[in-house]
Amino acid sequence: MSDMPRPRPPHLHREVTRHGHVVWFVRINKGRRIRIRGEYGTPEFMAAYHAAISGKALSQIGDNGFPAKSFGWLIEQYRQSTTWAALSNTTRRQREGIFRDITRTAGREPYSRIDSTAVERGISRRKPNAAQHFLDALRGLFKWAFKHQYIDSDPTIGVTAVRPPSNGYAAWPQEWCDRFEAHWPRGTRQRVAYDVFIYRPHVKNGIATIRTEKSGGKVILPILPPLQATLDAGPVGELTFIAGENGKPIKKQSCANMFREACRAAGVPGSPHGLRKAAATRAADNGATEAELEALFGWRGGHMASLYTRTANRSKLARGAANKLLSERDANIYSRTLSSVRDLNEKK
Repeated sequence: MSDMPRPRPPHLHREVTRHGHVVWFVRINKGRRIRIRGEYGTPEFMAAYHAAISGKALSQIGDNGFPAKSFGWLIEQYRQSTTWAALSNTTRRQREGIFRDITRTAGREPYSRIDSTAVERGISRRKPNAAQHFLDALRGLFKWAFKHQYIDSDPTIGVTAVRPPSNGYAAWPQEWCDRFEAHWPRGTRQRVAYDVFIYRPHVKNGIATIRTEKSGGKVILPILPPLQATLDAGPVGELTFIAGENGKPIKKQSCANMFREACRAAGVPGSPHGLRKAAATRAADNGATEAELEALFGWRGGHMASLYTRTANRSKLARGAANKLLSERDANIYSRTLSSVRDLNEKK
């Protein structure tokens, strides 16, 4: 007769993150979650479990060296949660830096002392963009802490950070695109990266499918001829289009560094973000609707798409209305000039 599986000890819970990592923790009723490290069933694991059940873990020093119930300790609990694991890699990296700065200055402070005034002081010490990222990081932390009953109220509620007006990364004008394409023709790794950044595909049976990192939206579109020509010319990797010189997948930061160097070599002060804006601008100028832009770029809510369609519509209206500023005599001259130009072009 085979051994029966041992029942799980009381108050011990198991979760699997989206990356497939198993997380064990003790939680009694609706109390705090206490992370249990190590391999399930080992003596070390069970010792940590019994310490957590008896309440000893709450009076000991945490894994990051901060006393229990300190601000640094709370951050460590948050970083072990499935909520943290669900954030994008980019967001986690950004907030890791913010939390490191916080724990250096206030890590040993009891987190119960952190109120809205303390949050506002932290905002005031930072430049506008950094202040917004600081507030976003704390808002995520305290929202999680309130949900799991570490705190009785969220000190970030009602606090704002003024972000300076900005259009973000500049969209590539056509001149930049022409310059980059001339410097990096088809058949180069840099050109593959350029066209993939514009058309952004993962291809199967001639159909491109991607999932955007920020919104999680799924984008499905056919492979367009310019991109197909670039992919046919290569070089591409075995598993991904953009690859290192060895043909293996390249990390996101390494890819960004490679592309920045390619831009400098071509004399283009651009970025992948600006190239994506150029693609959206091109689509809007060619008549893409808000719904079509959202389908192409994985946006949601209509805000981003409306920015591009409004700009495109204003440009078209301005071009169409410009001759209305002319007098009747000048308008007739302008009309005859346009006709002459069209006739010359047709004769070429």
